[in-house]
Amino acid sequence: MKFATKAIHAGIEPDPSTGAIMTPIFQTSTFAQPTVGQNKGFEYARSSNPTRQTLEKSFAALEEAKHGFAFSSGMAAIDTVMKLLKPNDEVICGQDIYGGSYRLFVKVYEEIGIKFHFIDMQDEEVVKNTLNSQTKMIWIETPSNPLLQIVDIEKMITIAKENNLISVVDNTFATPYLQNPIIMGADIAMHSATKYLGGHSDVVMGALMLNDDKLAERIYFIQKSCGAVPSPFDCFLVLRGIKTLHLRVDASCRNATKIADFLVNHEKVENVYFAGLKTHKGHELAKKQMRQFGGMISFDLKNDTQENASIFLENTKIFVLAESLGGVESLACYPAMMTHASIPVEKRHEIGITDSLIRLSVGCEDVDDLIEDLEEALTKVTLQK
Repeated sequence: MKFATKAIHAGIEPDPSTGAIMTPIFQTSTFAQPTVGQNKGFEYARSSNPTRQTLEKSFAALEEAKHGFAFSSGMAAIDTVMKLLKPNDEVICGQDIYGGSYRLFVKVYEEIGIKFHFIDMQDEEVVKNTLNSQTKMIWIETPSNPLLQIVDIEKMITIAKENNLISVVDNTFATPYLQNPIIMGADIAMHSATKYLGGHSDVVMGALMLNDDKLAERIYFIQKSCGAVPSPFDCFLVLRGIKTLHLRVDASCRNATKIADFLVNHEKVENVYFAGLKTHKGHELAKKQMRQFGGMISFDLKNDTQENASIFLENTKIFVLAESLGGVESLACYPAMMTHASIPVEKRHEIGITDSLIRLSVGCEDVDDLIEDLEEALTKVTLQK
């Protein structure tokens, strides 16, 4: 099946008891068993649930994987991956990654003896020089959050395979519609399904997709044992959201391309981070490994101050100041005090998260309205340093 057909149909069958086209919400914590030691495929909702099972089949299909797993949040999915490691293991990851991932890695897992190397993963030699006998995993986030850096997935996977490392790709920004790490050879694709997969800012969920049967057994054991599973109703919402994933992402990509062109030519904007721009460092690589450039844009103001960023963010009408991304509505975020506040200010500045950096999640509204909204907010911003 092509993607649009797969998004609507993969993993989904009419309910056998009623013929219902939409997967029912099996709102139950337990299941009747005919006799001791026998069940109808389900015994307790933490272990499995029919609504969640359907969603997990859909997750797997989207990433061309054998196995899919749903979690109560994106962070729960990441936490599950980290539980594959042991004390003294080391992980290579990008210096520009989601602040919540950074917080989990540094504040939780480094406390129990796992070491993380935050490096520029755009440089293959830097990655190779960071490897040592304790390295067990490579964590790839591309496009990255919030600077939209593009990492060469195939090169990173080659390094992982040559060194017997688990390769994980956070594919949240790209979505399975634009990029498929599993097809490229990654061991695990991870998503915050809260974002584009859900698509309507009404659910929190995480997803893991993979091929390896033994690794899938370990993931399922952790999921079942630790219990960070989503509710049947949340699974229903994401199943519904996936049906329009391709339509929403297409609209966001079209809008983002026009908005990036507008921002590049604005006198009050310093830098625009969007892989669709030919001036972007990762433009050619993004063309190679993505089908479109995505709906996320970040930019700096020429007057690089928190006050100036606040003025801009307080004057948008359509772009709502809020965390998260990937919904049908457009959002504006201030990474320094929101998504990446857990990263020390010196570290933020070092990797390029400035005091005026603004991240846009471009939605599906009329693009002329969105550009007018940005223009009006930028008129309030001062150029004086």
